Amino acid sequence: MRRGFVYSAAVAVVFSSILGLAWASPLTDQGTQPGLTYPIQASNSCKGCHANYDPSENLEPWNTWTGSMMAQATRDPLFWAALDVANNDVPGVGDFCLRCHTPNAWLAGRSEPPDGTVDGCMLDGKIDDPNASDFEGVSCHMCHRMMENTSPPAGEDPLYFENGQYWLDDTDCGGQGQPCRRGPYDYIAEGLTPPPHLWEHSPYHEGSGLCGNCHNVTNPVENLIIAGVDQGIAFPIERTYKEWQQSLYSIPDGLNPKTCQNCHMPDATANPSNACVQMSNDHNGDMPIHEFAGGNSWIPEVLRNAYPDLNMDAELAASRDAALDMLQNQSATVDVTAPLFVVDGSSMNATVKVTNLTGHKLPTGYPEGRRMWLNVEARDGDGVLFWESGAYDTLTGELASDVQLKVYQTKPGVWNLNSTNECDTADGVGDPIFHFVKNNCIKLDNRIPPLGFTGGSDLETQPVGYTYPETFSGSGILVNYDETDYTIFVPSGTKTPVTVHAYLRYQTASKDYVEFLLDEANDNGFADDCIERNSGLPGKTRAEVLYDFWTAYGRSAPVEMDGGNDATLILQPAPGAAQIHEVADFDDGTGTIDITYDPACGATDHTIVYGDLSNVRQLRYDDQACGLGPSGQASFNPGQGSVFWLIVGQDATKEGSYGQDSNRVERPEAQGMSSCDLPQQLLGSCDP
Repeated sequence: MRRGFVYSAAVAVVFSSILGLAWASPLTDQGTQPGLTYPIQASNSCKGCHANYDPSENLEPWNTWTGSMMAQATRDPLFWAALDVANNDVPGVGDFCLRCHTPNAWLAGRSEPPDGTVDGCMLDGKIDDPNASDFEGVSCHMCHRMMENTSPPAGEDPLYFENGQYWLDDTDCGGQGQPCRRGPYDYIAEGLTPPPHLWEHSPYHEGSGLCGNCHNVTNPVENLIIAGVDQGIAFPIERTYKEWQQSLYSIPDGLNPKTCQNCHMPDATANPSNACVQMSNDHNGDMPIHEFAGGNSWIPEVLRNAYPDLNMDAELAASRDAALDMLQNQSATVDVTAPLFVVDGSSMNATVKVTNLTGHKLPTGYPEGRRMWLNVEARDGDGVLFWESGAYDTLTGELASDVQLKVYQTKPGVWNLNSTNECDTADGVGDPIFHFVKNNCIKLDNRIPPLGFTGGSDLETQPVGYTYPETFSGSGILVNYDETDYTIFVPSGTKTPVTVHAYLRYQTASKDYVEFLLDEANDNGFADDCIERNSGLPGKTRAEVLYDFWTAYGRSAPVEMDGGNDATLILQPAPGAAQIHEVADFDDGTGTIDITYDPACGATDHTIVYGDLSNVRQLRYDDQACGLGPSGQASFNPGQGSVFWLIVGQDATKEGSYGQDSNRVERPEAQGMSSCDLPQQLLGSCDP
């Protein structure tokens, strides 16, 4: 019996295999089960050889792993607060979650009765003790014992790709009384010096399938409902691995094949690159750095400040920085386009294009509280903000909900929770809900697909409530970018030029999510956190612990992923307004005209082009007055007859006044030339 579940002996399966004694259960009954012959060893046992031997390059496996979210999966305060809600919604389901977050404790039987509990209260050690192996998350020994089981028990598969259903080697390797360490190197075949410990070459460790174990998560108790109809498949909570499978990067013979490891464990390029203190093999260009960087830069910073007794300041800071680099330099590009000219006192249109550079949806992973949005600003010629969408208040953690706000996210929900016959993502009073294990429908999934995405009609991965077009009709492949149009009003009197800028911002934990977890704890009377730390028990619920961390350490401050390019617009006067302020004087004897004018294009030097009025439609001119400077005053003599003149901003680096031709193609630029040096034909003809 597990807490909340009663099942008969007919359901329970007991068997003995090379993988040790295994006990099956309704939620976690596949893959290696608790009761290992050879327990998982603490990662500190690896530290002596795999740490602190090459600090100048920061590539040692232990150092780069120890600050990562893989290593901190059991210390993550957000996980513990969410676990309490899951256990409250479906009693006993916590064992399902702990399988990936603390595999050492799970495999030792400390995550369920009779020797453990589904809330983690029976884990060994203190959360801020660096030597507490139950709090090591996904540890060295854990990963390097994972394997394909070529002789699985009856009814089981050699490999699983979801819900932590991993197989572990639990055999005596070479009569040495412990399993082999499995990894990507075949030392003998590659002519390398073998390590001092037992080893076995494992191609499995070179592929993305290894990561699928915990990066595809399927609801163990709820099926997917679409439009009120049970689809007969378990609800897909997370599909990061499958999103990659449906991308261009998963095709071995494709244009750009990449595994999860290629991006999240990039190869060291230092010369030499050594994996251990013996410095015996140079793996330059072929040694995965164990930083496992993703999108979470906030929790490493929380742990670095909240748990100083971990003595991992440098490692957690490095993990934070690696996540920031992943977000800011490797995940997306942002481009802004807008018309070159806009009439003062009118609305203009601007388009923001976000392109996904990752191998999965953007953003991906755990869906609740995780979001990405566009913050678009319009500023006048003095840099003063006069319009904004997606404003965020760093003091309160609130994202302003304007009518043009674009947020990229997944919104899972509970079908007909409020008797609406819809996928409800809020409670009866409109507050957002995040019932991870009760979710059975998706109201919105507008996250940006990866390159070459073929999952547009897959019930587990398709966009919901949003449309991404095919790359071309009938291809079945969705584009890996999204374009959003904005309407921006430019008030009369705004100083030219106007600049439109778009920021793409990513946040790990929204205010709505953190406050939901806190409300659930308060409304349901959750017990205080039972996990000890060096200062003793916290004396508050896990949701209160999280909320205190959230307010103390930046409210999960959004990260600016890519600032994109600016779109700069020149304001034109409204119809009927005069660009030239005044004809100051006209000498009808000589034909000389004195004028005062608004400096064009914000330029610091000006030219006046003039010619016969009959040629104004073609902008063919007779002569120029050059080098007039920034004064806004000029004298010139256009000669006899009816004439026109045009004031041109001339800054030598780009002559921008040519505009577009009748085909809307921008005319050639004059790079590094004075407009006085340009031949007339460059002006061409224009659309009158």
